[in-house]
Amino acid sequence: MRLTPSQNKPPASASAETGMTTASPRVSVIIPTFDRGGFLEEAVDSVLAQTFTDFELVVVDDGSTDDTRERLQRFGRRVTCVHQPNRGVSAARNTGVARSSGDLIALLDSDDLWRPAKLARQVAFFEDHPEAQICQTEEIWIRRGQRVNPRKRHRKPSGWIFEPSLALCLVSPSAVMMRRGLLEAVGGFDESLPACEDYDLWLRISRHSPIHLIEDQLVVKRGGHTGQLSAAPGLDRYRIRVLDKILATEDLTPSQYRAAADMLQQKCRIYAAGCRKRGRANEAHTYETLAAKHDAG
Repeated sequence: MRLTPSQNKPPASASAETGMTTASPRVSVIIPTFDRGGFLEEAVDSVLAQTFTDFELVVVDDGSTDDTRERLQRFGRRVTCVHQPNRGVSAARNTGVARSSGDLIALLDSDDLWRPAKLARQVAFFEDHPEAQICQTEEIWIRRGQRVNPRKRHRKPSGWIFEPSLALCLVSPSAVMMRRGLLEAVGGFDESLPACEDYDLWLRISRHSPIHLIEDQLVVKRGGHTGQLSAAPGLDRYRIRVLDKILATEDLTPSQYRAAADMLQQKCRIYAAGCRKRGRANEAHTYETLAAKHDAG
C-alpha cells in the first residue's frame, strides 16, 4: 500500500499535553492494536510519559473485540483513536501513518513499552545527523515476566544492514524512528503479508539507506504471551515470500541480489526438508523448485 503523500496530510494536530489544536507536531507516534486492552493502556501511558512532548499519538484499533475501545476513553483528547475493521497490523500501521502529520514517525507495538527518554534521544539523533533517514534503539527483553538477554545472532548491527538482516529480522518496530519521506518513498507496510511484514519493510529500506543504532536500551519488549505474530509457526514461508518479491521487484546491487538469492535458497531447502518430513511432498516440491530458480549455477 502506498501511503498518503505528505502534501495531503492534515495541517494541524492535537497536542499530547493539552489536547488543543496546534501546528503539526515534530513526531507522530503510531500504535496498532488488536485485542490487547490491558497491554495497550500501559503502552499509551509510556508514550504520554515521554520527556519530549512535541508529538501526536495515533492508536489504530484494528477491529478489537475486547474492551479496547472503553480503555482508550480515559485518555481523552491526548490520543487520536481510529477504529477500523480487522485488516491486520500492516493496514493498521499504514492507516495510522496516513492519519498523522509529523515529519518523524515512531512505531510502538501495543504489547511493548518505551522508557521516558526514548523520543528525546531519537529526535536529538536526527538533529545531530540531518542526513540520517532512520534509526532504532536497543531494547530490554522480557519473556513471561523475566528479563532475558538476546542471543548473539539477535544483536543489532548499525549502518548498512541489508545483508545481515536477510537471515532474520534485526530491526524492531517499537525501537524505530524514521523520516516520513522515507516511509512514503518505499510505500509503507505490505498489507498482503499476514506475517513478517516488518522483515519486508526493513529489507526494502536497508537496500538503499543505512539504519543507525542508538545503543541506549529505551524500549521494553515484552514477549511470551498469546497472540504474538512472531511466535506463529511456519514464519519462514513468509520470509521466503518476501525474499522472492524483493528479488523480483527491488533494484538490488549485484552483491545484494546474490546474498538475497542465497538466503532464499537456504530457507527454501530447510523449509522443503521440513515439509517432506511431515509428508507434504507437493509443498516441498514447490519450495525446491523456487530454490532451483535462483541457483547461481
